[in-house]
Amino acid sequence: MAVAVAGVLVAAGAITYAVAEDGASGDTPSAESADAGFARDMAVHHQQAVEMSYIVRDRTKDVEVRRLAYDIAQTQANQRGMLLGWLDLWELPKVSADPPMTWMGMGDMPSAGEGSLMPGMATDSEMKKLGTLNGKQAEIFYLQLMTDHHQGGIHMAKGCVQKCTVGVEKRLAQGMVAAQQSEIDLMAGMLKERGAKPR
Repeated sequence: MAVAVAGVLVAAGAITYAVAEDGASGDTPSAESADAGFARDMAVHHQQAVEMSYIVRDRTKDVEVRRLAYDIAQTQANQRGMLLGWLDLWELPKVSADPPMTWMGMGDMPSAGEGSLMPGMATDSEMKKLGTLNGKQAEIFYLQLMTDHHQGGIHMAKGCVQKCTVGVEKRLAQGMVAAQQSEIDLMAGMLKERGAKPR
């Protein structure tokens, strides 16, 4: 088991190093670039999705919702690791003095506040509320929050597809668009089954 895990980690590391050199011009992205901005912002965005997913896994026994939450948590935690790994390899800071979304030309966009730093992110109050619900109520609220979260994530990923210059990062962003749209469609059906709909 340990050997298998080590092999996976080595492979992931090799992929991350390859990504760092997969730029259109071979130059390392700057701290102000779309590549770096997307990596920083999406890492934060993903972290909340991971937290949200682990919260709902403890609030419901529904197999379908728990499986979805687990898949989202694992996928986005892995992608977050890649995004932060690229920043390390590019020797760029993981935080910026610029407002979120500056790399998309949206740095002056007012945030929802209270922890919701970027499109689709839940507020601190919403995260706290999720942690107080149980069963069907928790399932519905999670599916609604995650639908909003994915819509915001898709908006950001499309921005990277248009503006990023590192090839593998652009492909990861395109993959996010497809995967998260598929999950939005899935969650719409799950909400309908529970007599609810997206917010």
